[in-house]
Amino acid sequence: MGDFDNKEREEVFSKKVRAGKRTYFFDVKATRSNDYYITVTESKKRLEDGVFVKHKIFLYKEDFEKFAEGLKDTVEYIKAHQEVVEKRYEYSENGVEATKAADDFSFDI
Repeated sequence: MGDFDNKEREEVFSKKVRAGKRTYFFDVKATRSNDYYITVTESKKRLEDGVFVKHKIFLYKEDFEKFAEGLKDTVEYIKAHQEVVEKRYEYSENGVEATKAADDFSFDI
């Protein structure tokens, strides 16, 4: 039964987003009844001991619309009240980050 439970929770889709010192994981998973839900995980390496600290939220399909609306409103508030410059990160083979600044920040849901 253990294998069946693990198979039920396999990721259906995964998107990894590196953003400076943080990495975000957007994972689509399925419940036992095959309903999809999203987990959003933030991972950041602690400087003092090198341990990765992770924070995770679960987002269920009945909440998608309200969540997206709240996130969009929040981003629009910040854009209206402060200049936002999106940083674009590039990763070199030696592991050193190079940062590129973009002139515009756009966010559409």
